[in-house]
Amino acid sequence: MFKINRSELRPQMSRWPGALLLLSAAVISQTVAAQPEGITPQATKLLQASTSYLAGQARFSVDTRSSIEVVLETGQKIQFDHAVSLTVQRPDKLRAERIGDLVDQVFYYDGRSLTLHNPDDNYYATLSAPKTLEEMLDFARETLDIVAPAGDLVYTNAFEILMQDVTSGFVVDKSVVNGVPCEHLAFRSEYTDWQIWIQQGSSPLPRKFVVTSRDVLNAPQFSVEMSNWDLAPALNDRMFEFQPRDDARKIDFLPLRTNGAQSQ
Repeated sequence: MFKINRSELRPQMSRWPGALLLLSAAVISQTVAAQPEGITPQATKLLQASTSYLAGQARFSVDTRSSIEVVLETGQKIQFDHAVSLTVQRPDKLRAERIGDLVDQVFYYDGRSLTLHNPDDNYYATLSAPKTLEEMLDFARETLDIVAPAGDLVYTNAFEILMQDVTSGFVVDKSVVNGVPCEHLAFRSEYTDWQIWIQQGSSPLPRKFVVTSRDVLNAPQFSVEMSNWDLAPALNDRMFEFQPRDDARKIDFLPLRTNGAQSQ
């Protein structure tokens, strides 16, 4: 039987981490040194192509997996994960099924009403909503303090929203997200750093998004990965309409005060 001399192997293994660390440091330092000032034309071009491409899709579905970090008073970070299956039909329909650490919930919008349903507790809240996706998303955020899961993907003017107050941006390099070749872009505004990975080729779909809040203790991050894109899903209106069971409990949304505090 062939026998390994562990005493000879151990010194070799101990040298590998240091070599890998030096290699990683060299790659990172090259990227940092290459970071240009301002917003590069190529970064703008790639981001605009991606947002315009998605805005031009009449309907689509996508699965996302997200992680959000919360910083405790002690400075310790706690991470929460959730998954969302999002379906959109422009100009006035959206359904998002969210399962995760904080809440399991289904978000319905059918062009007339907005409904949130918690299947586990079997209660729901519904109210009349504006007639377009963009107006509904603004209404939900500004009036109810509700952000639709993966809602940033829906806006037709996503480029303008993302680039608001951005002071620098550049192409980091080519990358791979879950086996998909991508372009990796990085941007910065006054209080936020964010990165986006865009699929290469004729379908420049977003594949990953990371936001770092620099104005919060220990700079917590929000990240989301996107997979299973379908740009021609089979849809019908019933998918976007909520039909409560007979034993479902209806509750009211808690609106916001005009100063941003919630009404009691």
